[in-house]
Amino acid sequence: MKSSASSLVKKNKFLVLGCGFSGSFFAKTLRQQGCTVLTSSRSEKQYPESFLFNSESNKEPNEKIFDGTTHILSCIPPDKNGNDPVLKILKNKLKSLPLEWVGYLSTTGVYGNTQGNWVSEIDQPNPFQKRSQKRLNCEKEWIASGLPVQIFRLPGIYGPGRSTFEAIKNKKIRIISKKNQVFSRIHVADITNAIIYLLQNKNSLKFHQIINIADDEPCSQMEVIQYCYDLLSLKMPKPILFEDAKKELSPIAQSFWMENRRVSNKLLCETLGYELIYKNYKIGLKNCYLNS
Repeated sequence: MKSSASSLVKKNKFLVLGCGFSGSFFAKTLRQQGCTVLTSSRSEKQYPESFLFNSESNKEPNEKIFDGTTHILSCIPPDKNGNDPVLKILKNKLKSLPLEWVGYLSTTGVYGNTQGNWVSEIDQPNPFQKRSQKRLNCEKEWIASGLPVQIFRLPGIYGPGRSTFEAIKNKKIRIISKKNQVFSRIHVADITNAIIYLLQNKNSLKFHQIINIADDEPCSQMEVIQYCYDLLSLKMPKPILFEDAKKELSPIAQSFWMENRRVSNKLLCETLGYELIYKNYKIGLKNCYLNS
């Protein structure tokens, strides 16, 4: 069953903390369905639906922001010490609210490197990168908070305005070949719609605290890039072998290639019954192409 936000009770009030690509899409979708959604900003913005929250400068939201809040979605990454900025400043406040649900967007990076094997929620996290270790620490903080939290582990996120097409058009594409390397992905619309589906059906579905949101078909970066060039009717330049490209990559870019895993969505799609809108990169990128 495809989900829509139409059956979410309009009296619900959502706060989205950290309104980047995923948070903005989530907020926009719920607003279109008539829900009240306020989004945080690190600096003052003259929007009625935006409020100030900056953990680095200890700028807390105005007390009135929390009035009537029923749902929280946190998209804010760990601080430099690996602690969760939201819990560090707002934990006591959140615990004082009659919250029905808290969502936290994490990363499938917490699984580490599985040499291309499948990983699911029952697998023990084994983060290799420091940033993933920090994410796992934040997950643990949220679970220990006692709040009604669900953690969503996400792979590479793409969508209209943020996909391989932009890298090609901006001439920032690196076409790298690495044997047997695969990546998992998710379209931003499926993050939002999967969460909405779970909220709509929370009384009939068994509650799972940690859920992967990924599409059906992990694949190589080369396949994705080739598909985009084909849609653009352009010839893809010759790939560079990873071993040759490695020395020119930034440490962050290198780390991207040091892990190889396939992320299972069976809990979300088979056990819980969510139907992906964009089951693979071809369907998802066609959407990006038509909306670019």
